[in-house]
Amino acid sequence: MSTCVFIQLRCKPGKTYQVAEDIALREIHSELHSTSGEYDLLMKLYIPEGQDVGKFINDHLLDIPGIERSLTTLTFKAF
Repeated sequence: MSTCVFIQLRCKPGKTYQVAEDIALREIHSELHSTSGEYDLLMKLYIPEGQDVGKFINDHLLDIPGIERSLTTLTFKAF
């Protein structure tokens, strides 16, 4: 069973649309939304079973130019 995580991304000024496009091209997300507030993007991502969550995010997401900061929320049981 995969692990569902939500990741909020803060982008460098003027880079949000480019970051979103780069994420879309990688086809790793389930959902991707533009948001208001402290972070610019919110994505829902399923980490494949057996993969280390932090390593997967570092290897597949955080190398995108224009990402300034991220906040990952792990999920547990769906109700």
